[in-house]
Amino acid sequence: MEHVFDSLVQFWQFTGFANCTWQHVTMIVIGLIFITLGIVKKWEPLLLVPIGFGIIIGNIPLFVDPATGLGLKIGIYEEGSVLNILYHGVRNGWYPPLIFLGIGAMTDFSALISQPRLILIGAAAQLGIFGAYLLALQLGFLPNEAGAIGIIGGADGPTAIFLSSKLAPELMGAIAVSAYSYMALVPVIQKPIMLLLTTRKERLIKMQKPREVSQKEKIIFPIVGFICTAFIVPSGLPLLGMLFFGNLLKESGVTKRLAATAGGPLIDVVTTLIGLTVGASTQANVFISSRSLMIFGLGLVSFVIATFFGVCFVKFMNLFCKEGHKINPLIGNAGVSAVPDAARVSETVGLEADPTNHLLTHAMAPNVAGVIGSAVAAGILLGFLG
Repeated sequence: MEHVFDSLVQFWQFTGFANCTWQHVTMIVIGLIFITLGIVKKWEPLLLVPIGFGIIIGNIPLFVDPATGLGLKIGIYEEGSVLNILYHGVRNGWYPPLIFLGIGAMTDFSALISQPRLILIGAAAQLGIFGAYLLALQLGFLPNEAGAIGIIGGADGPTAIFLSSKLAPELMGAIAVSAYSYMALVPVIQKPIMLLLTTRKERLIKMQKPREVSQKEKIIFPIVGFICTAFIVPSGLPLLGMLFFGNLLKESGVTKRLAATAGGPLIDVVTTLIGLTVGASTQANVFISSRSLMIFGLGLVSFVIATFFGVCFVKFMNLFCKEGHKINPLIGNAGVSAVPDAARVSETVGLEADPTNHLLTHAMAPNVAGVIGSAVAAGILLGFLG
């Protein structure tokens, strides 16, 4: 009988109930909120559902031997576990370039090629990254940590993961979850800022229809674009190379199967793995801290600054544009890298002002420029701080 009782006691010690803390419960609730927002609100479900479930997986309380400090070798931070092996793709920066390959294979750069001046909006929006970098330094973060935190302002989850894996791997969980959270909240955060910074007259500006772009231009653009950006920022090579290569696969017309794979099954698999493992990396004992809260706050500030500068830069450009060639400031928010959600926000707010004024095509130009811009900004930070 005593043996049975001892066995039951030992069994209890290995259960999640025996090892649970309020921090575990808090993180599980956060995971449930992510899943709810993805399913009910349909806010970036392809990101929030995997991340939310990953948060739950990573915060199931596990037994740790108090004498040796060893666990069951199934946690994401325990070398050799299945989750740990999958997490190598995040920790070593393997997944983000593959995501960029898929993005390139799905992206049409026609809007940017036909209106090259709009690339400046994508560049202006990256000021949010450097603004948050300076703020993080003031709050006591080390330069490499501040650089990794600042990239959240680009609203680009893969870029945030890539840079934090190189500069501040210990902050990767908070940075990645923050970046993906704000990507999902693009409509909620950006719309009030856009309305605050623009007048009704500006919101009613109708832009000229973009010119038709030839297939030859579409093929030349990723080659020339890669060479130019890579020569300027060689440290951005992994992201920029895969982005432009994926786009060349799409536009060449002779590699349709490769483009379809990169922009379909491959990016779906990698997105699933990156979401699940990033979520699982937010273990309560690692994630819940004042630094994590500061990172979330700085990420929001970075995103707000990026949106602010994007919209304001369009207003500045309009000072030099002739009547009939002015740019609707509502597309300034699309300078961040959240493709195509930021462009959809431009379209939605524009239609609310004028149901006949479609801005989506125009907004896609700074939006894809923002993808390039965030990768260039990451390369700059990696070059200086890596």
